[in-house]
Amino acid sequence: MEGSLEAPTRHPIPWQDESWYDEAALEAELRRVYDICHGCRRCFNLCDSFPILFDAIDEAPNEEVEDLTPVQLKAVVDACTLCDMCFMTKCPYVPPHSFDLDFPHLMLRYRAVEHRKGQTSFADTQLAEMDRNGRLGTALAGLANWATDQDNGLTRPIMEKVAGIDRRAHLPPFMETPLVNQAAGIIPAPNPDGPAFGKKVAVYAGCHDNFNDGTPGLALVKVLAHNGVRVRIEHPDCCAMPKLENGDLAAVASAAQRISAHFAPLIADGWDVVPLTTSCALMLKFEWPLIEVGNDAVTQLSKHTFDVSEYIVALSKETGLAPIEAMPASIAVHFACHARAQNMGPKAMEMLRLIPEAKPALTERCSGHGGKWGIFKENFDRAVKVGKPAARNLVKGNPDMIVSECPLAGPHLKQVIAANGGEVPERIGHPIEIMAKAYGL
Repeated sequence: MEGSLEAPTRHPIPWQDESWYDEAALEAELRRVYDICHGCRRCFNLCDSFPILFDAIDEAPNEEVEDLTPVQLKAVVDACTLCDMCFMTKCPYVPPHSFDLDFPHLMLRYRAVEHRKGQTSFADTQLAEMDRNGRLGTALAGLANWATDQDNGLTRPIMEKVAGIDRRAHLPPFMETPLVNQAAGIIPAPNPDGPAFGKKVAVYAGCHDNFNDGTPGLALVKVLAHNGVRVRIEHPDCCAMPKLENGDLAAVASAAQRISAHFAPLIADGWDVVPLTTSCALMLKFEWPLIEVGNDAVTQLSKHTFDVSEYIVALSKETGLAPIEAMPASIAVHFACHARAQNMGPKAMEMLRLIPEAKPALTERCSGHGGKWGIFKENFDRAVKVGKPAARNLVKGNPDMIVSECPLAGPHLKQVIAANGGEVPERIGHPIEIMAKAYGL
């Protein structure tokens, strides 16, 4: 029997339970879940994990999951980007269904076992040290940006050979000054005539926002202040999404403890928390409470965290927004996977519809980037392949602007559009940048 009349639920991740790391039990669960997926095949077009699985079964002697080798089982895991789309949008067998299927968290369990055995690659481990890398990158921005530039025929081949980072992959350049260090000079005073005067928002700048691209952060603080909201920018630490991708759950738990403790006094004082990046919002709202079960600070942070577009839409309904100038423009909106995974609906579309005469159109396909997954040589071509349907939809009709709520998806989609021979936009930024433009900010 498919589906359930009850809302999907997720179990806490028992990462501190020794039995969770039992390899025989893990393999048995992989085969059980793969067999259910084989019988359903509804996820065939989401990412490469499922075609890899289905092709392996179809080519097996008896066309059964039991025929698959451990190497074939692992190939499915290695192709997963933890986008959560199978769980959130396709699978009819998620809890509370009796099949109790959570494919992304099963992939996470496999990686946690690998990580515990010391099998996470050196490059993956080092790239996940986002704050350290960000501090070094901003301190040496000129040198770092020269070395990581795609056109650098000297350093990029070396990086590919030594670290496995594909020489074609876009690597985000570093700002010379982190966003939090710019904050004093960029945050305007709240407009006392703004309809939301008295509201308070602590903007959580993720690593990319703080070290690589502060444009969405600048746009958000201007839009909020224009509407009367008091704003501050915080970056206590990385949300540890890259370490989650590695299966390093102890590090994720540590980040959850530290960052939730940082925000606890602000929340008690009436501040809402708005992460600039959808992946960070997903971690604070959904992943951390499943890893740090019973941590009151984590629970409170989850309840008081809002995605950027979600918060602006909520503000429009609660207090109203300051008048917005008409913008007769067509806007192609990429619905990023980690925005969809927050189970809040296409809030970017809803937000952009608040702009008079704007014509936003939604694309609900994965960009293919998958955090740091898509920059590796073994994955880059696959990342481009997965992103092609999204890229095709976004350029259809020659929109005036293209936006994505994921800061890594934007540059990657530009590469995919270029690979398909399409007209490449100058920037694929965050939808909040369009709101700031509509306000003349």
